[in-house]
Amino acid sequence: MTMNLTLFDLDGTLLPTDSDHAFGEFIVSIGWADGERFRARNDEFFRDYQAGVLDIDAYVDFATAAWRDRPAVEIEAVRARFMREQMQPALRDSARALVREHQQAGDVVAIVTATNDFVTRPIADAFGVPELIATRLQRDAAGRATGLIDGTPSFREGKITRVHEWLAARGQAWPQFDCVTVYSDSTNDLPLLELASHPVATNPSPALEVLARERGWRILTLFETP
Repeated sequence: MTMNLTLFDLDGTLLPTDSDHAFGEFIVSIGWADGERFRARNDEFFRDYQAGVLDIDAYVDFATAAWRDRPAVEIEAVRARFMREQMQPALRDSARALVREHQQAGDVVAIVTATNDFVTRPIADAFGVPELIATRLQRDAAGRATGLIDGTPSFREGKITRVHEWLAARGQAWPQFDCVTVYSDSTNDLPLLELASHPVATNPSPALEVLARERGWRILTLFETP
């Protein structure tokens, strides 16, 4: 009996937007952050991410500062509103169908994203994927985010570390799988794509598309991105 592992990046791959950046914009829109200053810094971090030079520790501290000290009930209400108003409309049938296809085939399926677990847990749930490997926010004794990262961030090479940790917790290991498929839009995921038996450049950035064509990787367009 064959065992297949399928790993999906989230932002730009299953979503036609970046949920991390979008949550920052949403925080500005509801008045929780100074619009001009926050937006300029948020955009700067996003450009760094696209260029592959993001300081993810600095970004998480920045991105959570506007909300982490607020009452938990307010934070949860804002996350639910963000999911309802911003993320639900961004879900595409083509992406949902692709995830479902791998699940119905019996693959072990996970979403592996650099975006933090607070923002992405409801999105993974909307895709029907219980297994989420996201950058974990460190929490204090009261459950409040501290602005630090818990463990290894699931970013670039860190995605490999986190996937191996997740598999080990399941009593599994990468070599056990007959086929490992990785879907991603970004060169930030090259470390993970290069380990896969079936790398799929999905809605690829120009840089990833060039590389995928050079290496003969499959190129998949699930939707048009802005």
